[in-house]
Amino acid sequence: MTRLADLAELVRAPAALSVPGDVLAGAAAAGALGRRTPALAAASVLLYWAGMAANDWADRRLDATERPERPIPSGRVHPALALGLAGGLTAAGLAVATAAGGRPAATVAVGLAATIWGYDLSAKDTTAGPAVMAACRGLDVLLGATGGRTARALPAALTVAAHTWTVTALSRREVTGVADRRLPGLTLAGTALIALAAPGRPTVLSGAPSSTECVKRGPLLRVAVVLAGGYAVRYGRAQVRVLADPSPARVRAAVGAGITGLPALQGALTARAGAGLLGLAVAAAAPLGRRLARLVSPT
Repeated sequence: MTRLADLAELVRAPAALSVPGDVLAGAAAAGALGRRTPALAAASVLLYWAGMAANDWADRRLDATERPERPIPSGRVHPALALGLAGGLTAAGLAVATAAGGRPAATVAVGLAATIWGYDLSAKDTTAGPAVMAACRGLDVLLGATGGRTARALPAALTVAAHTWTVTALSRREVTGVADRRLPGLTLAGTALIALAAPGRPTVLSGAPSSTECVKRGPLLRVAVVLAGGYAVRYGRAQVRVLADPSPARVRAAVGAGITGLPALQGALTARAGAGLLGLAVAAAAPLGRRLARLVSPT
């Protein structure tokens, strides 16, 4: 009999802590923070869980050889149940997004769901895999931006997408380890550039900044810098360890650090957009995610 704990493992439940920050960062950047934002974040989580279930269903035969301990190959979750759960979560995510944000949110959510399923069913093992997964996260940021000035959320979406590319590229070596150290070197360089770009600089909608605006934005910039620095140290250190020892265990640890460390980056982007306290709250999911990852693997 399938237990709730088995389903939580199937969908990587704790890893979903890295998801709401996408929507919040997008909403903050677009000036769209409001009552519907939590519902859009919930829709994003549902679609994320759907993608995880679909991923394990699609990989069930490969996992029987490489990861027999996973819920489906171990017999704890039937493949039909996993597929049904993935479909149900997708439908629920689309329904919640539509109810919360109307047609604009529905349009982005449908694109996000299609990209998630496209990755799981066909793109994952191709050279386009990391780019497709990066597109999923970028669309997730833009989901939060619907109803606001969406174009202003594009830098945040591209930043989160770039981070996702590095994590996905590494994740393809979780079982075999890294044969060529150029890969972790490249992802480490990308992480450094992302961390440098994330805080941005204080912006003013029009005209020259007043002294009051500078006073207000100074602390926000410092919060963004601190959070981006924490992200870089945590995720970067794990990648440095892969350079020293490219074993599967070190690669898995780096991927886990990339997933659980993402809220710090999202928090930096949120603070940069002017929501400092919200950015700190988003970043607080990072240490919580690390603790929960000891119970349920995020990879």
